[in-house]
Amino acid sequence: MKEMLEKARNCTGEISNLSTDKKNKALKYMAQTLRDNKDLILKNNETDLLNAKDKISEVMLDRLRLNETRIESMAKGIEEVIELKDPVNEVLNEYHKENGLLIKKVRVPFGVIAIIYESRPNVTSDVAALCLKSGNVSILRSGKEAFNTSNTIVKLLKEALVKADINPDAINLVQDTTRQSATNLMTANGYVDLLIPRGGKGLIENCVKNATVPVIETGQGICHIYVEKTADFDMALKIIENAKCSRPSVCNAAEVLLIDEDIIYSFIPLLLDKLKDKIVNSNLLFNKRNSIEIKVAKLGNDAGIIGASQL
Repeated sequence: MKEMLEKARNCTGEISNLSTDKKNKALKYMAQTLRDNKDLILKNNETDLLNAKDKISEVMLDRLRLNETRIESMAKGIEEVIELKDPVNEVLNEYHKENGLLIKKVRVPFGVIAIIYESRPNVTSDVAALCLKSGNVSILRSGKEAFNTSNTIVKLLKEALVKADINPDAINLVQDTTRQSATNLMTANGYVDLLIPRGGKGLIENCVKNATVPVIETGQGICHIYVEKTADFDMALKIIENAKCSRPSVCNAAEVLLIDEDIIYSFIPLLLDKLKDKIVNSNLLFNKRNSIEIKVAKLGNDAGIIGASQL
């Protein structure tokens, strides 16, 4: 761990000063290497799935599972980062003082960003790409159930960096999956400039409570959708279907649907008709994680929830 942290710290200067073109070139290579090595990724993912069987829930297994479609989504996600504006050295504000001094507020990279996350291999490529585009070095600490998959992905991403003539120490994966390695990252003062926990409530609370390095406390849910009485019904139905049914097991799937009381009798029948096939095919009625709670909202001086039901 210490050797990894030292190497990461030592390459922050190089990574923070990369040109936009060079970073985008590396990201292009990163996306392509995932596509070119999808069979290798799937092979290691199958190993993780077999090792995790009967040890974690079906929901967690679905988060862990990759297929060709999901790997393609990972590659496209990296390509979307290419299209993002480079935030490094962006001038946010500037002004002259009376003595002639020019004061500028400029975006600069943090340096080393550590991310602790659970068993979702796609996070590995997502955060590595975002950190690189923003000029930061990443240290990734995957959940143990996804280690073989994440380790394979990181090795491929490092190969892409070498191809782009960038120090491969810009992307790192912690090899120790015990809790001690997470604690080490939380207390790596002088090495880690920012820690981001991405996972459940327990992980986030542990980081916030025990970290001595700066932490971004991410959201824990619950994911709400609110349908106001003047909403475009067709758009609202599409949003709800996508947010709940495209992949119900993920942590940002919709969990609560809040509907204005003035439209409940006109909107709910349309909602049930929209989701009827999804309910049957996805077992939404029988899987607690995959359900969605519908609440009816009353606005005004006596605002509040006046009814609730589980779908």
